[in-house]
Amino acid sequence: MGKLFGTDGVRGVANEELTCELAYKIGKCAAYVLTGEIKHKPKILIGKDTRISGDMLEAALTAGLCSVGAQVVSLGVIPTPAVAYLTRLYDADAGVVISASHNSAEYNGIKIFNANGYKLNDAIEERIEDLILVDDSEIRLPTGDDVGTVTKCDTAVRDYVEFAKSTIDCDLDGMKIAVDCANGASYETSTRVLAELGAEIYTVANHPNGVNINLNCGSTHTEKFGEYVKNINVDIGLSFDGDADRLLVIDELGNLIDGDKIMLICAEYLKDAGMLNKNTLVTTVMTNLGLVLAAKEKGINIVQTNVGDRYVLEEMLKSGYSLGGEQSGHIIFLDHNTTGDGLVSALQLLSIVKKTGKKLSELAEVFQTLPQTMINAKVKNSNKYDYVKDDIITAEIKALEEEFKESGRVLIRPSGTEPFVRVMIEGPTQALVEQKAKYLAKLIEARLG
Repeated sequence: MGKLFGTDGVRGVANEELTCELAYKIGKCAAYVLTGEIKHKPKILIGKDTRISGDMLEAALTAGLCSVGAQVVSLGVIPTPAVAYLTRLYDADAGVVISASHNSAEYNGIKIFNANGYKLNDAIEERIEDLILVDDSEIRLPTGDDVGTVTKCDTAVRDYVEFAKSTIDCDLDGMKIAVDCANGASYETSTRVLAELGAEIYTVANHPNGVNINLNCGSTHTEKFGEYVKNINVDIGLSFDGDADRLLVIDELGNLIDGDKIMLICAEYLKDAGMLNKNTLVTTVMTNLGLVLAAKEKGINIVQTNVGDRYVLEEMLKSGYSLGGEQSGHIIFLDHNTTGDGLVSALQLLSIVKKTGKKLSELAEVFQTLPQTMINAKVKNSNKYDYVKDDIITAEIKALEEEFKESGRVLIRPSGTEPFVRVMIEGPTQALVEQKAKYLAKLIEARLG
């Protein structure tokens, strides 16, 4: 992976790591690489989440895009998956999202979709990085009538809302739904879609002010929302992250339903309907072992990839699969959108609840989750890949792998977007896996922090 791009674009503290200068260069170099073969004036969409730094970075990014002659279309605040969809709908040459997803408000990021609505592959990202970090002298800056322009799109939210509604063939009349918008990009789109489909909705964290995105809310902080759902007598609670490309769910009893269970509920329903391509679900290596065992019993094949929805998508496209995702709630319904889409995922699950007449808690019995924990070891960002070089850390990892080889597993990986080494252990009891994971995380912090 390159020096700028992580598993989900370029990300960092806004105005410190992700500066206006860098945003300008990303705009200039990305437009040059992505539209180099285009004979017309390229059209590039920009959407953003609700962070206070979004306006600043959009201005800088827009300047970079216009400096190489691009026609920039500003979509305003809108979910990441909406940009992927609208890039195709509006026949644009690329789409750019300014967001740091589930991170706190001081962070921001830039991720890019190609003309087909897919995230960029490693080779293209590396080409953009080379221009930014090494030499961009080959880029010709136009003058006169060839300089780029900016327009605003007033129909983006409505067009995405109509698309989302079209992904299910039933209404939601009679359903009571709580929604946690994370004070993020879904605060308007999710509530409009659910209301227009007939649901009675109860919203929380839907008053963004620029600095409260993901603040004790959203899919990374579901504890309070779980209690809220339990106490207000609704059918389901939907919890989005800041840019609404991921979804976690709370059942009517207040229990958290993660991406693994959402995926297998949907995979089983689609398989029974003859709509699951090749009867296969694509997951990452972080998926709970309980899902893998249950899927086998249900006749559903499991293909696993490295962590990151981009790798899930690559496998889906390569092999012709239609459903895949991550435990964290990034779920790709490739028949509907080209990237993880929290709202589309919610609608697919809601339609299953509506059509089967079952409570979500009943559907969630689709498999028994094996005891699992994941601890983030906070390290220097420059050190997060060095755990494999440390003899003391690697010896402890090998010892744990030996201990759990018959009754679980151990997975260690650096975060693609944050200064963490993630320690995940599955085993026979929750107490044991938490004890071992905490010990290893503290060791990694001590050695690499």
